[in-house]
Amino acid sequence: MLALYRNGRPADALSHYQQLRARLTDALGTDPGPSLQRLHQQILTADPVLAEPTEVEDGSRVVPRQLPALPGPFLGRDIELAGLDDTALESGPGANPPDAPPDVLQATGAAVLVSAIGGLGGIGKTWLALTWAHRNLERFPDGQLFVDLHGFSPAGDPVEPTVALRGFLDALGVSPDRIPNDLDARAALYRSLVANKRMLVVLDNAATAEQVVPLLPGSPTCTVLITGRHRLASLIDRHGARHLPLDVLSHNEACALLTARLGADRVAAESDAVDELIELCGGHPLALAITARIGATRTAVPLAEVAAELREFGLEMLDHDTDLAASLPTVLSWSLRRLTDQQRTLFALLGISPGPDTTLPATAALTGLAGQSARKALLALEDAALLDRRPSGRYAMHDLIRAYAATTAHNLPEHVREAALVRVTDFYLHTAHTAGRLLDPNRTLAHPEPPALGVHPHSLPDAESAMAWLSAEHATLLATQRAATTLGLHSVVWHLAAALDTFHFRLGHRRDAVAVWQAALEAAHHLPNPTTRIRSHRNLGRACDLLGRHDEAIGHLDRALVLAEQHHDPTEQAITHRALAISWGQWGDYRRALKHARHALDLHRALDQSVGEAAALNLVGWYAAQLGDFTTAREHCHTALALHRHHHDLGGEAATLDSLGFIARHTGEHQQALDYYRQGLTLLRTLGHSYQVANILDNLGHTHAALGQRGKARAVWRESLHLYQTQGRDDDADRIQRQLDDLDSTRTP
Repeated sequence: MLALYRNGRPADALSHYQQLRARLTDALGTDPGPSLQRLHQQILTADPVLAEPTEVEDGSRVVPRQLPALPGPFLGRDIELAGLDDTALESGPGANPPDAPPDVLQATGAAVLVSAIGGLGGIGKTWLALTWAHRNLERFPDGQLFVDLHGFSPAGDPVEPTVALRGFLDALGVSPDRIPNDLDARAALYRSLVANKRMLVVLDNAATAEQVVPLLPGSPTCTVLITGRHRLASLIDRHGARHLPLDVLSHNEACALLTARLGADRVAAESDAVDELIELCGGHPLALAITARIGATRTAVPLAEVAAELREFGLEMLDHDTDLAASLPTVLSWSLRRLTDQQRTLFALLGISPGPDTTLPATAALTGLAGQSARKALLALEDAALLDRRPSGRYAMHDLIRAYAATTAHNLPEHVREAALVRVTDFYLHTAHTAGRLLDPNRTLAHPEPPALGVHPHSLPDAESAMAWLSAEHATLLATQRAATTLGLHSVVWHLAAALDTFHFRLGHRRDAVAVWQAALEAAHHLPNPTTRIRSHRNLGRACDLLGRHDEAIGHLDRALVLAEQHHDPTEQAITHRALAISWGQWGDYRRALKHARHALDLHRALDQSVGEAAALNLVGWYAAQLGDFTTAREHCHTALALHRHHHDLGGEAATLDSLGFIARHTGEHQQALDYYRQGLTLLRTLGHSYQVANILDNLGHTHAALGQRGKARAVWRESLHLYQTQGRDDDADRIQRQLDDLDSTRTP
């Protein structure tokens, strides 16, 4: 039939089909099979696919070999290559021997296997696709088609599907006069020509699904690899494409790349500089390749100098004025072309927003967008591989992408940038303020000014959620305070320090506490309320004390007391006396500590401040116990415990139970001491107060040891040791280690 048709005798071909059909009906009682029926229909419609296949001069069929050469030495990506093996070869032509007949291939797969490699610009998508393709050439004996669709390149507009199809048809040997002008007709001819063939089609640098779909074969004997920066959602949804996101190189892979480019001897000789280059490049392949090129072309310059320049100049070092493909900023800029103005604005603002990552509520505050609009904008950046979605609803950028985003932010009007930063700092400040009040309801926390219009802080329901939010956002909150300092938002700087104070103390973030209160003290000099300076000196003194900087601590605390007296503020005087008591007690001057504690107690009682009175009572009891006056100590601590429980002050209650445990232990009531310590420990764990948990575990261990319970003492001291080490409390950790060593050395045989 086909031969008759191609010889210009379509009527004879149709007559032959009818004769064959009659014989099959008479002899077997069946109709011709699907293949003959399809051929009959194609003859009826004069399908151009039935044209004589093009042959080369020696009469053989055309087998396209369009794969470009590999762009350079390929290193690493073993996991990604294995992933392509799992997807691109699964149930496709690669799953069968290269000489498997088409009918076997047809039976093993129901659809074309499409693997879409995604990732940000310069991440190595084409590199990976071509490497995999070249390693699997034998799986595709009927040829390989390749087209650069220029979705993201300096070439301008992306390649239209009709143009790409023309290139494929030319490669398949179709005569120009037989190529239809219509897109659908070209696609149909293309699909017919590759039907039942073991072919690989590589669609590189795709921009949209619409650009790709007409280029997909219709035969399951073919495999398609697509690379592109955008996640092609409809291709995944409708055509079952397997999305393979490409991330940065691991440290070992990055080191191998630099070794291949710079030489093993040079890399080994300057290993520290190489490690720094990898860190500064963030494992980004193009950034590493550019850095390697700079190092390889400047052989007399030590790599440490290259690293220093990269550290100082950042993206400027990775730029190139004339060769656009050798400029990381230029390559990244191509990703912005298909974004809307709103999405580009978000991208730029994320580059200057404080913190290592963001969330949807923070993004809504930053941009001033409603939640749904902000979510869609984030999704667009994620689909464009400019933003990574992390667990718990967090979004982050690669450091180099963030640096590039920050450069684009300079294109925004200054008032737009400033308004965005004010909104996002207000979001973090007011949510942190809510969290701080939930952690310690009995603490007086001054209210900041109302947030900017359109800012909606988190409404945290309880202390547990407050602790979780502060933990998740801690790095961002510190960055927010630094940003507020730069912007001259002095009130924000101060209130952030106050909001974070309880959190820092409970988790033992001592250095962070010093940093935020140092910034708050500087900001307080620009604020009209003298109380901000008093509290800044006092809290900075407390933080310095925890770091063992006693002289600084006393200096700030004394200054706070003088200011409180000058401004006739007895409440601040009382609280500062409590802080001075603790500071002098830290350094073993219990008599001076007790004197300050009694001053605080008198002031709180005169002011009828029972919460403060309870704290001062406990301090009097604690330092009386340190001086051996256990009767006075017990009396004051029991009174303090009753007041703390009356006010549901769990932190104060735990501190007082610790004091009572100490009193009981030193008066020989070890079982009573265990009970006090365990009650206090339960409360501290409930509060997430790991700093004090370490202390009370230390005390609990001494009690177990006194009772001869060595195993229990060892267990709690080991936990205490771990906490001390985690909190950077080296002196305490060394002391606990000695206690453990002594416990083991005195073990009874």
